Amino acid sequence: MEKKRAQWGSKIGFILAAAGSAVGLGNIWKFPGKAFEGGGGAFLLMYLLIVPLIGMPAMLSELAIGRASGSNVVDAFPRLGHKGFAWIGWVGWIVAFIITCYYAHVGGWVLRYVFSYALEPRSVYADPLGYFYNMLGYNAAADAGFFPWPVLIFAFLFMAICAVVIIKGVEGGIEKFNKVGMPALFIILLILFARAATLPGAGEGLRYMLSLDWSKVTPQTFLIALSQAFYSLSLGMSIMVTYGSYLSEKEDIAKNSFLICTMDTLVAVIAGFIIVPAVFATLGPDGVGKGGGFAFVSLAGVFENMPGGAFFGLLFYLLLLFAALTSAVSLIEGIVAFLIERKGWGRTPTTIVTCAVMFLVGCLYTCSQAAYPLKGIWFDFANGVTYPALCDAMEFLTDRVMIPLCALGCCVFVGWVWKPETAVTEVERCGTRFRLARAYGFLIKYIAPVSILVILGVSLFTGTTLS
Repeated sequence: MEKKRAQWGSKIGFILAAAGSAVGLGNIWKFPGKAFEGGGGAFLLMYLLIVPLIGMPAMLSELAIGRASGSNVVDAFPRLGHKGFAWIGWVGWIVAFIITCYYAHVGGWVLRYVFSYALEPRSVYADPLGYFYNMLGYNAAADAGFFPWPVLIFAFLFMAICAVVIIKGVEGGIEKFNKVGMPALFIILLILFARAATLPGAGEGLRYMLSLDWSKVTPQTFLIALSQAFYSLSLGMSIMVTYGSYLSEKEDIAKNSFLICTMDTLVAVIAGFIIVPAVFATLGPDGVGKGGGFAFVSLAGVFENMPGGAFFGLLFYLLLLFAALTSAVSLIEGIVAFLIERKGWGRTPTTIVTCAVMFLVGCLYTCSQAAYPLKGIWFDFANGVTYPALCDAMEFLTDRVMIPLCALGCCVFVGWVWKPETAVTEVERCGTRFRLARAYGFLIKYIAPVSILVILGVSLFTGTTLS
């Protein structure tokens, strides 16, 4: 007898888990900088149009594939009668594995900074860049690397937390964790927004984020907004197909897709209204940046010059920690679900072994940041064969190729093979008519795949990263 497949225990549990998957580090440390560079309100306006027109149909498609197949991402397409498209699932599974290898270590950095701001904020303020490099295993004074045991221990702890959640299962682990983690994330987000908005001088940053500075908008800006929407919503990573497979037919996945996209977008926008005004008030407009370097190094100056900065710095890194954990858990679940169903292994040993392997591979990512000159290999048509740091090569592979390729495959599959009408039938199994069916069909057949092709083409032919 086939074992009954796990299901979500409640609608809110699924929505919070899926939203938690979508809300990641990129919402908080990349989106604000991109919005600033893209003209403030002008970038926000573009982003708010892209999400419902392109991101939401793609998410709806992945959830529909998952529920219709009732399977892990690799077996989903064969179960729907199309074995030739199993490659999409394999790409999604592999990209989830690679991302988790390094994402868990970045989560470990975040966890380390939670302790840093709780115990020694003055040490961070004294030399933000030196503190960050020292954490990663680089001693500037000796001009030599050393093995970064301390930060690897924090990465191990981060991965252990994820493993415990996964072991407890879909309803007992992932759902319960997100019912706590996501409300906590929003509470911290609102506290930080209140603090940032009331800083002396923050008004200039708030006005900028609400203004439409079209002088900074270029075709590249649109592509960056488009790319941010796909990466932010966790599309092309096997997550939504896996999470969709745990849904009952009573769930309205069209409505749920809207709620998930809205929550994810809300976090990104609020983060923009926290970071940009806070930086304007403390460091000035030139201090706004994006990415890990900005989050771990530049923001130290913001918290140092902010009344109660150590406390709000601690809250900020707790916010990042919740975002990292909810995303990492969803990535790991997609990997584990496949191994359990395909190999028949138990959830506990599968989770432990999988997390251990990903942690060990991720150690190379952290070591290549500063401690050791580990190199990867990369190719694009603009620069030919290059040998970037291993950490960069891992991100290039996932962000520039595998994620857009998997997302493109899903859109083409639903739009031209499985057919939008079939997807709409799956959506309407809950008993509610999908009133936007015709618009959805057009968007998933033409607009979404063309948009992803543009992202893929720009990345491979110009060597430019849009993530």
